[in-house]
Amino acid sequence: MGLARILFLADTHLGFDFPFRPRIQRRRRGPDFFSNFEQALAPALTGAVDCVVHGGDLLYRSKVPPQLVEMAFAPLKRIADNGIPVYLVPGNHERSAIPHRHLAQHPLIHIFDDPQTLIYRKKDFTMALVGFPFVRIGIRKDFLCLLDQTGWRKVRADGYLLCIHQLIDGATVGPSNFMFRYSHDVIRITEIPSGFSAVLCGHIHRFQVLTKDLRARPLCAPVLYPGSIERISFAEKDEKKGYLTLDVETEGSHAGKLLNWEFHELYARPMVKLELHADNMNSTELASWIKDRLKKLPADSIVKLNVHGYGAEDILKVFSAPSLRLLAPASMNISAVSME
Repeated sequence: MGLARILFLADTHLGFDFPFRPRIQRRRRGPDFFSNFEQALAPALTGAVDCVVHGGDLLYRSKVPPQLVEMAFAPLKRIADNGIPVYLVPGNHERSAIPHRHLAQHPLIHIFDDPQTLIYRKKDFTMALVGFPFVRIGIRKDFLCLLDQTGWRKVRADGYLLCIHQLIDGATVGPSNFMFRYSHDVIRITEIPSGFSAVLCGHIHRFQVLTKDLRARPLCAPVLYPGSIERISFAEKDEKKGYLTLDVETEGSHAGKLLNWEFHELYARPMVKLELHADNMNSTELASWIKDRLKKLPADSIVKLNVHGYGAEDILKVFSAPSLRLLAPASMNISAVSME
């Protein structure tokens, strides 16, 4: 039995908290994202997969220095130099286009700058990768039209993968498991045509695989969100982070069928919220309380202090960024938010 193995990752947000000229020396989160990016790409760098798909938001924003684009594409170019093609969907953080696009040029790096169908070949097997860049407004009404613009129905292939960066009916986010549905910026999951082996989707930071529609009916093809490679907001503090590998059949009557997928977890720094009730505490007592609680946490934690009931000027100084950095280990990130 022949297989095509695909590495699928998304929402890497490279450049987040990664200033090139920092004004303050402190623990930055930016290197964590680059480290997990390299770890996620390791199977491709060692030749353990046949191609790589990035589901969008490679970068954390659209206006970035050229140096950041070069850093982001460096490992992708090393993969491509080894003959492994890379397919990338521009996401919402890039405003649907890769900045400094010329720095991404490589014969085997393919970017969905517009609706199109790209071809991957392995021996006698052909896979069509169908996609378009992120659509900010009107995707619900325009989805089928955009899909037609890719010309995918006119392309003969053994299998088809839909590669997008969008919200889809049934996807969930946040600690309350909010579900997307019935909105102008959400694709109707029932409108995804039959014929696709799978839908590879970025945009939502939680890993999830959708196999049924909103009425619990089986889908023609699963929708796979690998999620982000690191925790970005405290809404994600309990979520696992990682990437996916997919196996697609390349031989016989079932050529093009998605046989299985596997989620590979990456280390994500712990995020911790501390509830601090500051009434009737002086600045010395507050500092002692904070230091005591921080000692009990993993040294690389990302800590958010929710502060209740403070107001005196000398107390406020305890919660300034410089003061908190002195109270916390250098390996931590810490911030304070007034809950009043």
